[in-house]
Amino acid sequence: MKRNIKLFGAAALVTAALPAVAPAQTGDARIALSNNYAGNSWRQAMLESWEKAGTQAVEEGVVAAADAFTTSENQATEQAAQIQNMILQGYDAIVVNAASPTALNGAIAEACDAGITVVSFDGIVTEPCAWRIAVDFKEMGRQQVEYLASRLPDGGNLLEIRGLAGVFVDDEIHAGIQQGVEEYPQFEIVGSVHGDWAQDVAQKAVAGVLPSLPEIDGVVTQGGDGYGAAQAIDAAGRDMPIIVMGNRQDEMQWWAEQRDANGYETLSLSIAPGVSTLALWVAQQILAGNEVPKDLTVPFLVVTQDTLDEALAATPEGSVANVEYSLEDAQAVIEDAKAAE
Repeated sequence: MKRNIKLFGAAALVTAALPAVAPAQTGDARIALSNNYAGNSWRQAMLESWEKAGTQAVEEGVVAAADAFTTSENQATEQAAQIQNMILQGYDAIVVNAASPTALNGAIAEACDAGITVVSFDGIVTEPCAWRIAVDFKEMGRQQVEYLASRLPDGGNLLEIRGLAGVFVDDEIHAGIQQGVEEYPQFEIVGSVHGDWAQDVAQKAVAGVLPSLPEIDGVVTQGGDGYGAAQAIDAAGRDMPIIVMGNRQDEMQWWAEQRDANGYETLSLSIAPGVSTLALWVAQQILAGNEVPKDLTVPFLVVTQDTLDEALAATPEGSVANVEYSLEDAQAVIEDAKAAE
């Protein structure tokens, strides 16, 4: 499960002869989602996937509630207070997309002490009592540089666009990019900005730094920033570098237009927003008594030149290429993790 997959490949997650864990055991369970941020298309798609899976789980009597809550500001203190409120409301499980890998640990430990199951995903936490679901974000960063090395064997200057400062995802992707540059020293990062995983923020940040930078050969990103970078570079009248994309619909639309106009070629990769549905089902399985390893690693989605049209056709305007998980998919992920222990 640690390798990346091509788009839509996650549909084959289900394996034969899965052990049955009766959903009826959790029919009275109440699960809450604590989300720290909703200011980009990935987070919106993540919440939509949660709502879809949660509504179905409630309608089918698998759980009694699957409520979602998002803080108004991306602040760990606010999210910690939100989690403490969930404890008081008596939820049986709390699923967390965390503002910080460490700053929520106190609130999460309080939840565990109260007998509440805590599952973190995407922005995971380090508190030992919690479960963690993530892709190998570091490898995702490294593979960007590896791809650019295959396209630009002589190397060149790179611009790095980072995500939200202080969040686990940003730190890990950045570390992977740094590792990639160490492996391929013909590349040099000549500029770095925070795009906050949002096109408008990335566009403004890139536009602000471009005048001080030499020629850019490649742009390494974190998702939600590729199209904004392209707009800024185009407005500056510069030659368009190879921009690694993050599976957003507007990025892929721009990519397809550039491909058709001048043969532009790149790569796109990101975690699927539907990982929230996996976190929901993992929480349900823990409540149902299934033994679940504390750390689960899922593949990230890759869109290539060959799969671009398929991915674009399947992605709603303004959204993100996605894969959603069923209960059976979650059981398959859990069994794969057990087998790997």
